[in-house]
Amino acid sequence: MNDYLKKRWTRGVLAGVMTALMAGLGSALPSAYAAGEIKIDEDKWISVGIGIRLVFDAIENQTGPPPASGTTPGTHYSNNFRIPHQRLYINGQIHKYVKFTFNTECTCGRQGTTGQNNLSFGSNSSIILLDAIGKFEFNEKINLWVGRTLVPNERAELAGPFNHATFEFFRTPFFPADFSENTPGSAGNNGPAGSAGLYGRDNGAVFYGKIHPFGTHFQYTASVFTGLRGGPNDTGSLMYAGRLQWNLLNDEENTGYYTRETYFGTAGDILAIAGNVQHQKDGAGSITLGRSDFTGLSVDLLFEKPLPNNMGVFTFNGEFKRFFANYGAAAAANPIGDCFCIFNGHSWTVLGLYLIPHEIGIGRFQPYVRYTSVDPLYSDRRAEWETGINYVIDGFDARVSVYYRYGDLNTKGTNNFGPNVVGDKVDSFHVALQLQY
Repeated sequence: MNDYLKKRWTRGVLAGVMTALMAGLGSALPSAYAAGEIKIDEDKWISVGIGIRLVFDAIENQTGPPPASGTTPGTHYSNNFRIPHQRLYINGQIHKYVKFTFNTECTCGRQGTTGQNNLSFGSNSSIILLDAIGKFEFNEKINLWVGRTLVPNERAELAGPFNHATFEFFRTPFFPADFSENTPGSAGNNGPAGSAGLYGRDNGAVFYGKIHPFGTHFQYTASVFTGLRGGPNDTGSLMYAGRLQWNLLNDEENTGYYTRETYFGTAGDILAIAGNVQHQKDGAGSITLGRSDFTGLSVDLLFEKPLPNNMGVFTFNGEFKRFFANYGAAAAANPIGDCFCIFNGHSWTVLGLYLIPHEIGIGRFQPYVRYTSVDPLYSDRRAEWETGINYVIDGFDARVSVYYRYGDLNTKGTNNFGPNVVGDKVDSFHVALQLQY
């Protein structure tokens, strides 16, 4: 077969694979199917994969009909199935130093409320752009990604939902690219004005690399993004973001500047400390009621230790955030309108997990406990306990999670930090499944 026919045949196969996968996603029928990798030559290849996440929620005094007359408040539980994520992954290489990524998110079956996992898109079944990245990867020390990609910040964000130690990966307040609804110029119900990206992604450029001083491992990430458009930012200022991570023990092998929240012991001893910063002029508040610059700081810690004599794996994650967005109490009191009323204050969370060494059935159990505290400047403090158990079948590719929560984080909200916000402490129970390939 000559080169021309070989290229035509390869493109035909790829087109068929893409069409079939996109049709499967559009029908809203989740599947763990992946086409795998097609190699054209040593420097040219393409791979296709898929990830799905499903969860059942039972939440005290939440969505659903109110308790019947005479029923004690707090005894009614919602019963809802959600599909928070259905993703198609496409990666490839077209030159020794040039690669690309194109990922999508399906909003199938997800409509009606705002927030990280339940955005209102106006359609019950649509596919949105998640990542579109051109990658220039020269060596370990210097690389460049351009396009729509993750804004560098804390480990939880860079691990994302599919590489997080627990099923629900975000319990502290969002950075702008997660807080935004991606709808420039106006606010939706309880949503912010303007757009700063979606699912932690934005359009921009990221430089990153790694060096190994004195046997340790130091990674830098520096970036510039479009940031907030609309709302208080009528000056066209850009968002700047950076992250420094220092691994004192073993190194972490990940894609680009991405991270994970656990390696299930496969990476050996891990002790990683990182700091992050984001800044944008006129990146918060309201033009009419008060605006300000936005600066977000966070530090995070990962410690993972495979215990001797095959006694299991202990993992600890900790994170602290401090956001500066001093747009004033008047704007915070009226978050619907022209206000990008992002969180202003501090928050922290700690998470401990223990992976039991012996398989039971086809997997291993991993019990955990997490505590989260959120203290806004213009609103009431909110906190939450979570305890659960993961059933790890194949790392992040096949996992079942069962967990329980108690607190007022959901009832007071994760995207409204104005005064007069009220919410009771409630119980909730959850069962979740994650599959990807």
